Amino acid sequence: MAQRVLVVEDEKDLATVVAYNLRAEGLDVIVAENGEAALREATSRRLDLVVLDLNLPDISGLEVCRRLKANAATRDLPILIASARGEEVDRVVGLELGADDYVVKPFSVRELVLRVRAILRRAEGGPPTADVVEFGCLKIDRAAHRVFVHDQEVQLTALELRLLTTLQERKNRTQSRDTLLIDVWQLNTPIESRTVDTHVKRLREKLGPAASYIRTVRGIGYRFAESPDEPME
Repeated sequence: MAQRVLVVEDEKDLATVVAYNLRAEGLDVIVAENGEAALREATSRRLDLVVLDLNLPDISGLEVCRRLKANAATRDLPILIASARGEEVDRVVGLELGADDYVVKPFSVRELVLRVRAILRRAEGGPPTADVVEFGCLKIDRAAHRVFVHDQEVQLTALELRLLTTLQERKNRTQSRDTLLIDVWQLNTPIESRTVDTHVKRLREKLGPAASYIRTVRGIGYRFAESPDEPME
């Protein structure tokens, strides 16, 4: 079942653009143009995330956020605030009310989509990962932040280690370059997607015999092999 996102936005053109891009990601999108409609949708449907504007024509987005978090049925529903109000006090209040993230208008639609994806992944959770993972000739010791290939330690930067562990934890699941940018680089700086290719190249060079575990998915990104013996395509 597709994950369902409620977009609460009274600017119709912006709501249409956001909804279009989220649907292109395979998400089921509902649009509400005011706070009361948003509350009705949130209490009558199964939702996975709310993208919430603060300047609504009836009640404020902060009040919508407060009511959702006060309701036992919706208190665990993730909320991403998207607002033109970018002052620190607005961000602090929104996050204190329970919002999971805060994006200031005008925002990049691409960044908004990435942040939505990141929140949805965190909400999904998953089983805890082992401190030490062995995969063919590769061994990753997460607790010690060390990597070995054929029992020889490989010196990786902190970013290269995050890239490797992110791919390995999502074994056999293709990760787009945009996904890796937000999960590994965390969008701390405005960088281009080809940066991912450069770092994957360097990581493969350091991994040597284990480099083949990181597979290229043309036109999309990368995935970690399902098994050490998986044949090359």
